[in-house]
Amino acid sequence: MKKIFLGAVVSLCVTIIATAQSKQETALANAVEKLRKAMIDGDKTALEEMVADKLSYGHSGGHIDDKKEFVDKLASGKSDFITIDLTEQTISISGKTAIVRHKLSATTNDGGKLGEVHLHVMLVWQKQGGKWILLARQAVKIA
Repeated sequence: MKKIFLGAVVSLCVTIIATAQSKQETALANAVEKLRKAMIDGDKTALEEMVADKLSYGHSGGHIDDKKEFVDKLASGKSDFITIDLTEQTISISGKTAIVRHKLSATTNDGGKLGEVHLHVMLVWQKQGGKWILLARQAVKIA
């Protein structure tokens, strides 16, 4: 009887942990989607709310933006995404920190010049005040 009870308790614990992880992953996937939309729209308010004050945003060419530069480029249209498609996304959560990886394919119109980008991206998110905030990003060009 003790073995059955212990087995039921272990099973319940595993189910609770898996459900909690699933809810966290869903919340994080929603945050990534909200960021994608805000980047396309150049939504300054949404961007400022979603990224950490100490943001480190690494571009595939080597330049690193802080929060102000990242938000200002998108809000002003200096960096203008027409489309952003994310594929092959993975999410790994460890406590209040998460790593999201995906492939990003986008069309751009920076300074009136149409272009395309194809990148591998790693995002580092941190849970702050009950919501996921982008702490860091690094991109690498797909060869």
